[in-house]
Amino acid sequence: MAALADCRARRAVLVIAKLDRVARNVHFVSGLMESGVEFIAADMPTVNRLTVHILAAVAEEEARMISARTKAALTAAKARGVKLGNPHLLARCPVLAARARNAQQAEARRRRDVVLPYLEQARLAGATTLWQLADALMKRGVPAPRGGQHWHPAQVRRLLGTTKKIVADAP
Repeated sequence: MAALADCRARRAVLVIAKLDRVARNVHFVSGLMESGVEFIAADMPTVNRLTVHILAAVAEEEARMISARTKAALTAAKARGVKLGNPHLLARCPVLAARARNAQQAEARRRRDVVLPYLEQARLAGATTLWQLADALMKRGVPAPRGGQHWHPAQVRRLLGTTKKIVADAP
């Protein structure tokens, strides 16, 4: 929707990498075609409106059939006594669970050690609230814990909670 709004505002053409990624729902494709935004699929630049509708209908039906076949195969496997899912789930194996927990904690410590100097600099520059600290991290381009660009105050609070350093007066 944001891309459509931007294209409308700029009177730009929406470029779609692969038509089959968009054309899995006839209703969505119809809405796209009626949106008033011209679009082109890089993988099929010469298709017309009729072809797009036909491809959308075929893709939607294929997705429905794949879903039905998958459900039927899983039901048949279950009836044969096959255990579905990962047999090595961490909850079932305390050794693997401990190993995974240790790896996650080590990664969290490594990330914390990378981010703390930026927080210290922000504090020295006058940042006093979690919002200001989060904003300082974003301005410096420091990746958020899950790799995104946006830091939330709660993420900063959790990170500060893992250390006694610079947190004395964190709000």
